Amino acid sequence: MSHVSTHVLDTATGRPASGLAVSLEGDGGVLASGSTGADGRIAELGPDHLEPATYRLRFDTGRYAAETGTSGFFPEVVVAFVVKDTDHLHVPLLLSPFGYSTYRGS
Repeated sequence: MSHVSTHVLDTATGRPASGLAVSLEGDGGVLASGSTGADGRIAELGPDHLEPATYRLRFDTGRYAAETGTSGFFPEVVVAFVVKDTDHLHVPLLLSPFGYSTYRGS
């Protein structure tokens, strides 16, 4: 199981954000990348273990908006988070054209 997973919901449509490109980054660059599935999830993103440090999830929201025929204010969303232990981290993103929110999921 990957140490990090994500789930993106498009709150403007009330549906999962399918096909949204996401990358997992550390200080050394990109560690893994993928796209959300039909359910808006990427269950396996990166290695099964990350060392304690700060990491980032970079969501390509500009490309997603272009591919879905919508407009948006944020060309990308970057969520920085800290890994402190070996617990699995789920980092969801709630997305709309002019705002977003995130939290530590379960």
